Amino acid sequence: MRIIEFSDTFYPIMDGVGNVVFQYATHLGWKGHECYVVAPETDTGWRGAWPFELVDYRGMRLPKLKSYEAGVPRMDLHYARRMEMIQADIVHAHSPFLSGREALTYARKRDVPVVASFHSKYYDDFLQITGNEKLAKLGTQRVVNFYEQCDEVWAVSESSAETLRSYGYKGPLRVMTNGMDIPEPEPEAVAEITERYGLGTLPVLLFVGQMNWKKNLDCVLEAAAGMERDFRLVFAGQGPHEKEIRRLAKQLGLEERTVFTGHLTDRRLLNALYARADLFLFPSLYDNAPMVLREAAAAGTPAVVVRGSSSAEVVRDRVNGYHCENDPADLRQVVEAALSDPAALAAAGAKAKETIPVPWDRLIDQVVDRYAELVQLHRSAPQE
Repeated sequence: MRIIEFSDTFYPIMDGVGNVVFQYATHLGWKGHECYVVAPETDTGWRGAWPFELVDYRGMRLPKLKSYEAGVPRMDLHYARRMEMIQADIVHAHSPFLSGREALTYARKRDVPVVASFHSKYYDDFLQITGNEKLAKLGTQRVVNFYEQCDEVWAVSESSAETLRSYGYKGPLRVMTNGMDIPEPEPEAVAEITERYGLGTLPVLLFVGQMNWKKNLDCVLEAAAGMERDFRLVFAGQGPHEKEIRRLAKQLGLEERTVFTGHLTDRRLLNALYARADLFLFPSLYDNAPMVLREAAAAGTPAVVVRGSSSAEVVRDRVNGYHCENDPADLRQVVEAALSDPAALAAAGAKAKETIPVPWDRLIDQVVDRYAELVQLHRSAPQE
């Protein structure tokens, strides 16, 4: 099968969506399918080891989101010539924005079906960027309009499906979760991480993701500020509010106990950091089905999530992780209790590793089966 995955983010940024696209394309290639990724041009380095083809178009850095690139595919003639040479059987859009619109344009021109994944809470994004509810609703309506033009939409969790329905989407919708491989951390990498960031033998509380207030990071900092035991709080990632987050950590007296690693592109070191952590703190109310929570679970590190949040969908309290209220004092109490019971903490980590990650290899088999069904349905549909 010939497949094109369209994305507005890709390597080396590797946020949640970019990571999903990379995994899709890699595993599809390993299974013998002809797979292409369409994304804005970035510094990807050497591509020779990839089992898929990257077709990138000219991009430019976004002013308020400096770690992201954007572009207009149709303005890049070299990209257009390359795409003319590719005849796909199906296309998969991972964004409702520029790359998603490009997926629709390609699919209509070549008469192939379009699958689109719903990854994010776009209303929240629009509201944070514009600060205007009316504009946020207008942007969300455009997102819904995009998904209604696709043959099928995949939500990454039951709660994200409910979110899309709440936006007003009424079309075909299927839950297709994300996968997660289970890498065994290298002892040498764990030792390197421990030394590099001065972690010693102290308990490590970890957050991985965007340095953005929408991740509820003020709750993490305020919870940590009231803890009596010694620890290291590690933030791995980059984002628009990093300076403000650092400033708040200093104001709360956490400067000596907090580590900011920046964006870790070396997966070997990131996996080691997950493995070195005692708890993964993820009180976000924004995320749908966060890859980072699955990555932590794959390393045997249980997460603390807010009760009732989308992230809590896969976490069973005090079984394979921990629930807390959306309150710094309660988060602090849950963390203190977990660290005070090492045996229960280890058991929760083992259970998280057993129950939360779904191997990508198994998931991609389901993806390919559904791709094939949609291709067949499209080809057998009456021509208008």
